[in-house]
Order: sequence, then structure tokens, then C-alpha cells
Amino acid sequence: MQRRRFLSLGAYALPASLLSTSLLPGYAHAARSSSQTPGAADGWRTFELTTQVDLPAGNGPANVWLPVATSPSGAYQQALGTHWHAPGARAELRMARGASGIGVPMLAVAWPESAAQDARTVTLTNTFATRDRVVDLSQPPSANAPSESAAVLRQYLQPTELQPTDGLVRETAEKITRGEKGDVEKARAIYQWIVENCRREGSVRGCGTGDVRYMLTTGDLAGKCADINALFTALARSVGIPARDAYGVRVATSRRGFNSLGKAGDVTRAQHCRAEFYAAGYGWVPVDPADVRKVVLEEVPGGLPLDDLRVRAARAMLFGQWEMNWVAFNHGADIALPGAQGKPASTVPFLMYPNGEVARAQLDSLNPDTFRYRMSAREIAA
Repeated sequence: MQRRRFLSLGAYALPASLLSTSLLPGYAHAARSSSQTPGAADGWRTFELTTQVDLPAGNGPANVWLPVATSPSGAYQQALGTHWHAPGARAELRMARGASGIGVPMLAVAWPESAAQDARTVTLTNTFATRDRVVDLSQPPSANAPSESAAVLRQYLQPTELQPTDGLVRETAEKITRGEKGDVEKARAIYQWIVENCRREGSVRGCGTGDVRYMLTTGDLAGKCADINALFTALARSVGIPARDAYGVRVATSRRGFNSLGKAGDVTRAQHCRAEFYAAGYGWVPVDPADVRKVVLEEVPGGLPLDDLRVRAARAMLFGQWEMNWVAFNHGADIALPGAQGKPASTVPFLMYPNGEVARAQLDSLNPDTFRYRMSAREIAA
């Protein structure tokens, strides 16, 4: 069968081995074999995440871009397979480039003008394994800790359009970290400052935009995960600590006792951005100050004070740990969507939601009811 016809009419499976360093620079490749398959005995859990998009029939061409699960560095997630079905469309895995050349893998689906009168549907299924991620910062740095290349670390020191590292951002970070010794303690000071001074704002659409300059200039330190964790990333970078956001979605309820920090089944609105920083002797260190503020606002009706035991537990846990009832997609920012012609923009600040356009008009990624997409997650028994 010719490749073009296979891509347009059939279901295509990408072997997990191809989601590796050769295709995705900055991502680790774990070889797959029967002896290396992630297992429950080693703390691994396997999930299936399905995204279905149903575009209405209409005039003009249509495009959809969907994030995919990968195997990031850190040994906390392994991509096991990516499958899709998109009748009448050309669908293929693409690598877009974001700020500083950071790769962002995605499934790009395009229906030509000739198919415009038909309803257009794509179903994407990601299968992956995750295990809880813990970096013990109470221990001294180790020469055996995972290391990162200098080239990758330079990427995660660069500013982005919404996360500058100069001016007020650097001034704020220098004040926060004054007197602190070493990258871990500087990052800890930034984390604690964000938990103390930011707040989660439920009225913000989606996960927010991550406009750090606006937050600091106005003094309005309210938002959601893409705002609060972007602030951590920008502040850390501005004082020389490599840091990055990780964009993904929750796929299971929390086993740590937090009602607000998990979602299973219908996860269409369960997107979540996290953050991490790099420290020599420890590797990439997971953090999530935004989820601390989520516990404050949403754990119980009416909210919780910062000194509540549940908030204190989340605050301690989320500097150095991630519960992996969540899947990571990518670390990219300022992403040009390949082949996009839609207005108002063909560049998005991050790829965490389905994106699309019909007849060259951009669809609202934050409104799945009008965009007509659904995401569902289920755990696969070992």
C-alpha cells in the first residue's frame, strides 16, 4: 500500500522506540524489550489516553494539532505507543520548534479542500507508563546523579515571549534569592515566595497564559498552573538556574490523599502544567507551586489556610516530587504550528490542548464543546 494512502485512510502506530533522542532532541530513549517492560513491581502504572476530535462539515480545509506522550529525561515516564485514525486526512507525527529550538512533538492532521463537505474526525490514542518521581534533596549532591548536556541547559536558560528574564523579572528573583547559596536553595526560595505570594484564580480560562511580565508589572499574582509555574521558571532562569515547564494532563485520581490533584475518566478539562529546575548533583528536580495553591483553593469547599496540615503536606511534597497520575507532553514555548493558516495566530504559547482551524479560522482550544473534542484516560491493569 502506498504511504500516502496508508496515512490518510488507515490507523498508524508509531513504535515507542521512535519516540527517542533521534526524533526528539532533549528526550531520553529507553530501549524496549520483554525484560524492560515497565512493571507494577517497579512502581510503574500503565495508562491509555484517547483524544477524539469531531469537526463539523463545512467549507474550506481543516487542520488539527494534538500533543503526544513522549519519554522525557528523568525515568518517570515511558511512551509505549502512539496510534491514530483520521479518515480522509493526511496525519503524521511532526516535530515543531519552539523558543530556543526546543522540540515539540505532535500529531498534525490536515483535511484538504476537497474533503470539506464531510464530517472530519480524528482519534489519537497514547499508551504510556509512569511512576512517581522523587528527588531526595536532603542528601548531598552525588556524582552519580543524572546529568544534562550543556547545550540543553543553555536552551532552558533562554527567555521566551511570555517569560522574559531581564528587567523586573531579574530584579525580583535577585531579591528573593539574596543570601542563598547554591541552585537548590535559590530555587527553594523562589518556590516558597511563589507559594506565599501567588494565588489560584478559578475564573481564569483554561490553565492561564503564563504572562510573567504582566503578573509582576501589575502585581496581580493570580492565575492558574501555566501562570504560577511559568513565574517559577522565569525567575529561576533569570538568576542562572536552568528551568522548564512541562505541559500535560492529569490521568488518574491522587493516591496521596488530595481530592483536588487528580482526575480520571473524562479528562477533557484536566490539563496541567508543571515545572522543574536543574541542579548539578541532582539532575532535573520536579516542583509544582501551582498545585500547592490549588490545594489551598479547591481541596475543600471554602478553601484552606496556608498553615493547614494538608497544605503544609502538599507544600513539602511538591518541592522535589511529582505524583505521576499525570502525563507529560513537552517543554516547548512559542510554538509555530506546522501548516497553520488560521487567524488570529499560527503560533501558540504552549501545546497542552488540542489546537485546530477550519476554513483558515482558528478554533478555541479552551472550549471543547464548540471545538468538539474529548479526552479520556484509563489505567491498564498489569
